[in-house]
Amino acid sequence: MTKLQSTGSAGSSTRPYLIRALHDWCTDNGYTPYLAVYVDRSVQVPMEYVKNNEIVLNVSFEATSGLQLGNEFIEFRARFGGVPRDIVVPVDHVIAIYARENGQGMAFPVPAAAEPADEAESAAPAEAGGPGLKLAPTAGDGPPPASPAEEGDTPPPEPPTPTPGARPSLKRVK
Repeated sequence: MTKLQSTGSAGSSTRPYLIRALHDWCTDNGYTPYLAVYVDRSVQVPMEYVKNNEIVLNVSFEATSGLQLGNEFIEFRARFGGVPRDIVVPVDHVIAIYARENGQGMAFPVPAAAEPADEAESAAPAEAGGPGLKLAPTAGDGPPPASPAEEGDTPPPEPPTPTPGARPSLKRVK
């Protein structure tokens, strides 16, 4: 029998492991994994696609190049409006990962020490594909928001965004 040793600390965050697991689940089942990200100064994304300090990113292997789902950062290169961009997201700023096709996934709390991006930057109008967050769609809802990195760059309908500090609801994955 193996004895578990206590190190006296809470251990590392489960968030990067859950993100990787759900990314694998989406990929294995033919779904498109999307990340909803809380944007502040520590996040490197195209600010013209940020709305209400949030952006939704298509993190499928088809939409990204050099995707690295690390313990501290998620890094990749993607095209936004035909222009390649380097993306760097601190793992603790990921507020959800879900499948585009059915909305199934997991939500995480907004970072506690979240520092909003400059008001001028976050107030910039979102271009085509302006993202929003949709955590638990119900029957009759349209598809989750499109990622700017996705083909077509067509604007999605405006989904509701959660209130910071509010408890997110999840849809059971069977």
